[in-house]
Amino acid sequence: MKNVGKWIQTIHVWWGQYTAYRLNFFLQVIGPALVFFFVKFSLWTEIYHNMGPDSTIGGFTLNAMLQYHGWALIIAMLTQGHVNFDLSNDIRLGKISTYLIYPFDFWEYHTAGFLAFQTLEWPIAFLTGSILLFFSIIHLPALLPFLGILVLAVFLSFLWFTLQYLAGLVAFWLEETWILRVLFTIVATFLSGAIVPLDLFPKWFSSLLLYTPFPYMLYYPVKVAMGFVTLESKVFFIVAAWTLVFAIINRQVWRRGLRLYTGAGM
Repeated sequence: MKNVGKWIQTIHVWWGQYTAYRLNFFLQVIGPALVFFFVKFSLWTEIYHNMGPDSTIGGFTLNAMLQYHGWALIIAMLTQGHVNFDLSNDIRLGKISTYLIYPFDFWEYHTAGFLAFQTLEWPIAFLTGSILLFFSIIHLPALLPFLGILVLAVFLSFLWFTLQYLAGLVAFWLEETWILRVLFTIVATFLSGAIVPLDLFPKWFSSLLLYTPFPYMLYYPVKVAMGFVTLESKVFFIVAAWTLVFAIINRQVWRRGLRLYTGAGM
């Protein structure tokens, strides 16, 4: 019970940090929906308008393409909203020295921050989804696939967290990690099908991506939400396996990084 209380109190601390700047939090609430409507909605509508009313791209009609990107927005908010910027700062500025003597480990503190962020981000994602549903851009799947998508989103959010954590640990070797983190986000966004559906990629390339975690991070759950594929139980094991792999890598990188750590910046 004492350990549970420690986690709860740390999550409360993170909630205070996330909501301290109300304008930033407000933009976080409405920002994704505004970007969708003013960028993706306008862009794809104009593309299809120039091609003709009955045109398709990779088998997607205009309505299907908008629904794809609508669901991509929701899945990304549920799973890929957290950015572990504080982790790299703690390493670079020498703040991890406190975690080496506190009873709450470094990974526990940042995992609590991730959980705090998710508890705030999920209601925002549901609000955004309600807006898209109101404008008939997305359509709800059946109850069981929808619940399956939510469970898969939990798995995927932990996978994303381990990847972000790994990017943050590079601060042991680099003074600034933001370039690496931005580069990783761009690559992950592109390979997960957030920019364009993987159906538009070359067949050999999309087949090769199946051996990576990226298609399962967004493309696959979006296709499930649209009713194009059924949710298979093996996907949960695939995502869990990749999460475990990156968690083990994180542990090894952390141990190696501590050998180099000098507390510089304190």
